[in-house]
Amino acid sequence: MTPLERELGEIVGTRYLLTRKSELLAYTSDGLPGYRQQPALAVMPGTRDEVIAIIRLLARRGMSFVARGAGTGLSGGALSDGTVLVGLHRLRRVIEIDPVNRLARVEPGVVNVHLTRAATAFGLHYAPDPSSQAACTIGGNVAENAGGPHCLKYGVTLNHVVALTVVLPDGEVVTLGSADGEAAGYDLLGTFIGSEGCFGVVLEATVRLTPDPEAVRTMLADFTSIDAAARATSAIIATGIVPAALEMMDTPTIRAVEASIYAAGYPVDAAAVLLIEIDGLAAGIDRDARRIAAICHAVGARNVLVATDEVQRLRLWQGRKKAFGAMGRISSHLVVQDAVIPRTRLPDVLSAIAQIASEERVTVCNVFHAGDGNLHPNIPYNGNDPVESARVQSAMRRVMQACVDAGGSVTGEHGIGLDKIDYMPLIFSETSLTAMCRLREVFDPERRSNPGKVIPVRSCREWALAPATRGLNSGFGGKMIRAGTA
Repeated sequence: MTPLERELGEIVGTRYLLTRKSELLAYTSDGLPGYRQQPALAVMPGTRDEVIAIIRLLARRGMSFVARGAGTGLSGGALSDGTVLVGLHRLRRVIEIDPVNRLARVEPGVVNVHLTRAATAFGLHYAPDPSSQAACTIGGNVAENAGGPHCLKYGVTLNHVVALTVVLPDGEVVTLGSADGEAAGYDLLGTFIGSEGCFGVVLEATVRLTPDPEAVRTMLADFTSIDAAARATSAIIATGIVPAALEMMDTPTIRAVEASIYAAGYPVDAAAVLLIEIDGLAAGIDRDARRIAAICHAVGARNVLVATDEVQRLRLWQGRKKAFGAMGRISSHLVVQDAVIPRTRLPDVLSAIAQIASEERVTVCNVFHAGDGNLHPNIPYNGNDPVESARVQSAMRRVMQACVDAGGSVTGEHGIGLDKIDYMPLIFSETSLTAMCRLREVFDPERRSNPGKVIPVRSCREWALAPATRGLNSGFGGKMIRAGTA
C-alpha cells in the first residue's frame, strides 16, 4: 500500500478505497461506451467532511482528481485517466425539504427522481428530468447543467439551483449563491453550474421545488414524414402555447423501443411521432389539447392520441425516457450526440442528417427535444470494428458541422467532456477559448480538477499538464509532477 492509499484509507476506511484493476473496471467508462480511461484508484467518501479531507490531501500532494456521481454522463466527462477518482454516490441525504419556501437541501449523490419522491407529499417536485433521472445524481446534474424533456417550459438545472456549497480544488469551502435571493456581485453560482467538474466538487445544493400542476394532458401524434412532425413543432410553439414537453422520435427509434421491454404502443410504421405534454390549470387545458391536435392534423398527422389515465401517460413516457436503453439491443456501442439548432431549421437539419447517414452507411436514430431544438442523433455501431468506427466518427463530425452551419451549437445538455473537445473551435475563437481557460484558473489555477476536459489542449496548454493527469505522482510510484508547472 502506497502512502497515498494509506492516508485515503484512514479517511474513508479501506472498504471504500478501490485500487485493484478489477475493482476499477466499472469506473473506466460512463454512459458513452466509446471512451475508456483507467483511474489510478477510486475513493468513496460517505460524508461532507470526508470529501473535504480528501480534496485537501490531494491539494497538499499537488495531485489531480475527477469527481464522479452515477456515471450516466454522455460525454466522457467523468472519466479519470490515471488520476484519483472521487465517487460521490454515498452522499445521498435529502437534508431538508422546506415546503413553505419550496426549497430542498440535498447532498450531491441524491438521485434525481428520489428528490421528487421526497417532495411528493408536499405537492411538489424537482422539475429538471433527464432521461437518466432514475439513476443520475444532483451533483452530476449541476456539473453538466442537465436538462430533460420538461426543460422546454421549466428550464434546466441552472434555473432551479439557488445555492451551492462547494470545495474548491485547493480545499477551500465556499458557498455560491444564496437561498434568500440573488447574491451580490459576480454570478459565481451560474459560473459553477455547467462547469463539468473543472471548478471543484459540490458538497450540498439548495434547489427550487415546483408545485405539481393541477392538470396534465399527454398526447402522441404520429406522422408519415419527419418534415411534417417538424412543421407541427413550430406551429404549436407559434400559437403561444408553451408545452411542458415536446419530444420527437423517428422510425429507427420507434422500432427499437417497440422491440424492447420498454414498448409504449408507438406505431412502428410512423416516420415520426411527437410526444406532447401540456400542464397547468384544469380550466382551459382541454381546449389547448384540442387546438394542438388540430394543428397536428392540419400538417399531416395520421392520429393524435390523448392518454386517458396515468398508467397510459407513464407508458408513453417510458418509451421516450428509455429510448437510449432500447437502442442497446441494436449494437454493442452507441454514439449519443446532442446539438442545438434554431427550431425553425429542424426540417433542413434532419434532412441533412439523413443524407449524411446514407453517404456514411450508418444508421441514425433520432430522439430529441424538438420544442427547443435540442437534437440527439444517435448511431448504434460495433466499436470493435475500426472501419465502422471511422465511418461513425466521420458522420458525427459532419452532423455537428451541419448543426453549426444552421446557426446551432455543439451541445445542449450532455456537455463537452472528452467527446466534443475537437468541436469547440467550430463555435469559439481562440480568444474565447483562452478566456474560458482564464476563468477556470480563478477556481483551479493548477488545473487539477477534471484535467484534460472541455477546452482543447492547445488553448490551455493542457498538453503540458498531460503527464500530471496520468498519475506520475509519488503516490503512484513515479516521479511527482505538480499540475500546471510543466
